[in-house]
Amino acid sequence: MGQQEKVSTSLAGAVSEDISASLAPVDAELARRYPGDPGTRQPVHTVYVPGDAFDAGTIRSWGDQALAALDEHAPDAATLGRVLGLPDDLAEPVYSRVRAKLEREPVEDLRVDFEDGYHGRDEDADAARAARLVSEAYAGGTAAPYTGIRMKCMEAAVRDRGIRTTDVFLTGLMEHGGLPGGLVLTLPKVTYPEQVTAFVRLLEAFEKTHGLDAGRIGFEIQIETSQAILAADGTATVARMIDAAEGRATGLHYGTFDYSACLGVSAAHQASDHPAADHAKAIMQVAAAGTGVRVSDGSTNVLPVGGTDHVHRAWRLHYGLTRRALARAYYQGWDMHPGHLPTRYAAVFAFYREGMEAAAARLAAYVSRTEGDIMDEPATAKALSGYLLRGLDCGALDDAEVAGLTGLTRAELDAFARPRRGDLTATAH
Repeated sequence: MGQQEKVSTSLAGAVSEDISASLAPVDAELARRYPGDPGTRQPVHTVYVPGDAFDAGTIRSWGDQALAALDEHAPDAATLGRVLGLPDDLAEPVYSRVRAKLEREPVEDLRVDFEDGYHGRDEDADAARAARLVSEAYAGGTAAPYTGIRMKCMEAAVRDRGIRTTDVFLTGLMEHGGLPGGLVLTLPKVTYPEQVTAFVRLLEAFEKTHGLDAGRIGFEIQIETSQAILAADGTATVARMIDAAEGRATGLHYGTFDYSACLGVSAAHQASDHPAADHAKAIMQVAAAGTGVRVSDGSTNVLPVGGTDHVHRAWRLHYGLTRRALARAYYQGWDMHPGHLPTRYAAVFAFYREGMEAAAARLAAYVSRTEGDIMDEPATAKALSGYLLRGLDCGALDDAEVAGLTGLTRAELDAFARPRRGDLTATAH
């Protein structure tokens, strides 16, 4: 054993103590503003259904319509593989999992819409009915994992109606057993942070009235106006909106068509891969990073209906847009029609299955500190485990196959994916 090195220092302990004391406010601010990912499941999509059309059979109907579309336009794995360009070894597991998903859990996140998609004549009655049906679905085990409403926005012309619908829906939930764990509200067309603050005050008043814990009700902010991205003073409004939500914001959802129209993009070119859309979502992504607020992509309005040729073209478009979004770390999007479900799940499942073995091998090598052709950092181990966890959550991957490839339990994957603050830098190479 070699001689032990002498360790000497020059600074008194008081120096470190003074520095820590001076940074205490910054430490507190970091912990408040950037708590990290909440560690809950993120749905791969949001489906919205008009409040006047929503009924007890909506979710099953969407699943059945999606299965019927597969039966008619891609009755086997080889056909879907050819349409989407899937390799043979991937087509079969993706196809079988898509069908199983549509039978078991066709919708992961449902939004009953009382905004643009709503054309009913009695909004009070429809909101009350939605509350009753959602409560019954949760009680009966048939609800989507996440469910809620999109109310009208906080602009003057529709503000009172939006407030009343929110009140009617939430009150109905309380009358039918309480707020479900998967409750999600979506506040659309937000332009100023003060509108977010106003919605917070509304939810605070409701919680106080019903004796609920403060902060019990969270909500998503839909980004549909240019002012939501860039304020008149040049600041990023969306970052201020997250702060204005006072910890209640759970997501930022990009509104493809309203945002595009706001910028003057012609109807033929309004799409989630337009440069204007990429710019908006990049700003949203940076603003939300580390805050626990998740970013969702928008939708396509090209519907897979009609003849097989058109359906296949629409499927290829939707599949490509979904894969593009996943590569950019937008793990959620909006689906407009039951025919979008096959390609939503095909894209998501292919994304996770084709990368599963490489991600698992890299993570296993990191855990064992095995040398390979890639030297990963703790932050990459976090991303690798997060990737596998998202694949498990949506059904693309199975617990047994991931455990077999990584040697890690679900709890161990969670620990890598959601380290405590400071762990990444403290253990970096």
